[in-house]
Amino acid sequence: MTRPRILVTNDDGIFSEGIERLAAALSEVGEVVTVAPDQERSAAGHSLTLQHPLRARLVGPERWSVDGTPTDCVNWGVLHLLKNDRPKLLFSGINLGLNLGDDVTYSGTVSAAFEGTILGVPSVAVSQEIETGFSFDAAANFARRIARRLLQAPLPAGTLVNVNVPAGPIHGVRVARLGKRRYGEAVIEKQDPRGRPYYWIGSTIPEGDLEDGTDIAAVAEKWISMSPLHLDLTDYRSMEALETVAKTLGV
Repeated sequence: MTRPRILVTNDDGIFSEGIERLAAALSEVGEVVTVAPDQERSAAGHSLTLQHPLRARLVGPERWSVDGTPTDCVNWGVLHLLKNDRPKLLFSGINLGLNLGDDVTYSGTVSAAFEGTILGVPSVAVSQEIETGFSFDAAANFARRIARRLLQAPLPAGTLVNVNVPAGPIHGVRVARLGKRRYGEAVIEKQDPRGRPYYWIGSTIPEGDLEDGTDIAAVAEKWISMSPLHLDLTDYRSMEALETVAKTLGV
């Protein structure tokens, strides 16, 4: 019996511990092929490399390094490497750090899962909270369990799952909507040794609300959060209001 193919990627780089733990866990479910960036590409978002060619290098059995973004890796993996036998699932992670709330718009981890979804592959992004003494055990075990489940009952078309795993003891699993999480509005200016200015964008510590039902609250209360994200970003609640605006802008 042929084992299902599972494509694994991330934004922390091909040699990160998180992706190695994820691939090892999923190897109990199917045939894992890893395609990941050659270096850390955190906060790469849903960016594609269009101005120069990509180079891919085999770095181990069924493990490929690509000098591009997480989205590049998914494209190359699905449309080239596995074009004759597309993966049944795509997993992105395990990210070193949470991807909650507004993070999903920046995250290379989540964007890789979005790209998989666009290409018709059921996709999951998995991120791990960092605290002293944390481990990837719970995230890896959960990824294996959800992979088995999704092979039996696929996601609705156009939907991916964003998973965030708290550090320490875990109470269980909650399905949660995205919360609000921001990294501040600061642009910090410094000077290099030659007197030239350089800049850091945003603060290093995110600010987030703890509103009930959000992924931020779930993880803070030590629950694994699962958030379904859809490719259709249309705000249907605003359609009528925008129609009114459109009537005033007619040619």
